[in-house]
Amino acid sequence: MADQHAQDVKLPDPVELSRAMTRIAEQSQRLVAEFLSRQAHDGAAAPSASPDPLNIGGAFLEMTAKMMADPMRLMQAQMSLWNDYMTLWQRTTQRLLGGEETEPVITPAKDDRRFRDSAWDENTLFDYIKQSYLLSARFLQSTVRGVEGLDEKTRRKVDFYTRQFVDAMAPSNFVLTNPEVLRTTLESGGDNLVKGLEHLLEDLDRGKGRLAIKMTDYDAFKVGVNVAVSPGKVVFQNELIQLIQYSPTTEQVNKRPLLIVPPWINKFYILDLRPKNSFIKWAVDQGNTVFLISWVNPDERLATRTWEDYMEDGILAAVDAVLKATGEPSLNIIGYCIGGTLLASTLAYLHATGGTEKIASATYFTTMTDFSEAGELSVFIDEEQLTALEERMEEKGYLDASAMATTFNMLRANDLIWSFVVNNYLLGKEPFPFDLLYWNSDSTRMPAAMHSFYLRNMYQRNLLIKPGGIVLKGVPIDLRTIKTPTVMISTREDHIAPWKSTYALTQQLAGPVKFILGASGHIAGIVNPPEANKYGYWTNTKLPADPEEWLETAKQTPGSWWPEWSKWLQKYAGGKVPARDPAAGLLKPIEDAPGSYVAARVS
Repeated sequence: MADQHAQDVKLPDPVELSRAMTRIAEQSQRLVAEFLSRQAHDGAAAPSASPDPLNIGGAFLEMTAKMMADPMRLMQAQMSLWNDYMTLWQRTTQRLLGGEETEPVITPAKDDRRFRDSAWDENTLFDYIKQSYLLSARFLQSTVRGVEGLDEKTRRKVDFYTRQFVDAMAPSNFVLTNPEVLRTTLESGGDNLVKGLEHLLEDLDRGKGRLAIKMTDYDAFKVGVNVAVSPGKVVFQNELIQLIQYSPTTEQVNKRPLLIVPPWINKFYILDLRPKNSFIKWAVDQGNTVFLISWVNPDERLATRTWEDYMEDGILAAVDAVLKATGEPSLNIIGYCIGGTLLASTLAYLHATGGTEKIASATYFTTMTDFSEAGELSVFIDEEQLTALEERMEEKGYLDASAMATTFNMLRANDLIWSFVVNNYLLGKEPFPFDLLYWNSDSTRMPAAMHSFYLRNMYQRNLLIKPGGIVLKGVPIDLRTIKTPTVMISTREDHIAPWKSTYALTQQLAGPVKFILGASGHIAGIVNPPEANKYGYWTNTKLPADPEEWLETAKQTPGSWWPEWSKWLQKYAGGKVPARDPAAGLLKPIEDAPGSYVAARVS
């Protein structure tokens, strides 16, 4: 029997809809007038920009030329689409005439949450709209992917932006073709749309004319109060970093301290969101003296800071401070994402200049060193886009945090853009308080010199994997010289650091290497505490050159990889010593954790 909601969703009553729309128009006119008045008062204006800074038009022009060179293939695709539409129409007609239930021509992917409302299946009209959209989307994407003769970069760009268009045109994103929105509009007399417009204008206001979609209740969280709450002290700082030493929870600790180098593209507290899923707390509970780098959120004063500076004033300064604080000659170290890329660069530099005895072992979380297959982020890396990006950074001396956030959100547009458009603007709801989305919105800036070096030398030219390709402080570095014992943690569904690309480092290092492949993605696959008993991971005693061959013979284990990593780390723990209190160490505490650097929120 059809769900009551599905029964209620029919074509809207024109009189009722007209009244609602009239009321919406009247209130909207007032809201828009107030918004425009504020913008004029504040002097806000949209920045000038190239009409096509991403060179999307050029990519699609090339794709169209290649497509038209093979009209038969295009004709076959169109005929296939026509046949699918005819089948859909026949089955829809059969349902409308009261016939037996028919099999759908096409169904959404299991993880597609846009069509969860029961009316999408149980109401014939909306089922037809849904399937028509899915058929058209499949046709567009398969046709684009089937074009021959495109270079790989152009192919990826066209495929990516075709998907962006397809996602944007989903019927779930429009009032009259989303059954839940339509039902809510009629039931509330349009209050949801008026409230949604208020949300839209508030987001434009907060973004100073740019749409800054609110993903969570920003007032529900505060760094150091209900996120990033592991106790400790800031024991060292310079212009780029604060170094946090966390308070012990065990009477005895491993003699060798542990230093964590998080990414500076996002803030470190993804590893310390809540006590129950905090990697930092868990590592402390395992008997480690944990230190962590908290990167500064840079402004124009740090515009000229380079990759070398992040190595020297970041990792190397932190290593020296940790060893001074503990009186130990060496430590274990973790690098996460770009923090791991910097760690690999630093270890290669140390192997060329001396000082490797300070690092007993290295752990890499989802770390790219070979960027030849960089996943969907490579869509944003070509000469036209890099030049446009560098021109933007030159104006302020840094890349706006919002630009980085938009890039990463586009990689999962349905989850991180369009779901909020529907919830906030069409349904008029407030976003749900969610600590992970609060962290996701707490973005960081990138110094112009460092970011340009990273994008050009890693993503565009892929020089880090090439011996002598990168020169740091006048020293050519070579990853093949690194003898430090290493464990690598990658995740199978990572769209930022694809695991097969991260695996390449296993073939480069000169020292012993262990590779662990976790399930899920770049964040959830890393922040996976044992108590959750989720996902699973793969291990293999062999390291063949082909990552697929590695996976075929790997052993799968349920649950979190954290204990597997901790077991490996014990080999380099150096025995036990009494717990170290950061308030009574050899470095004078500056302030309580999480420190002031991480608390700075910028646009």
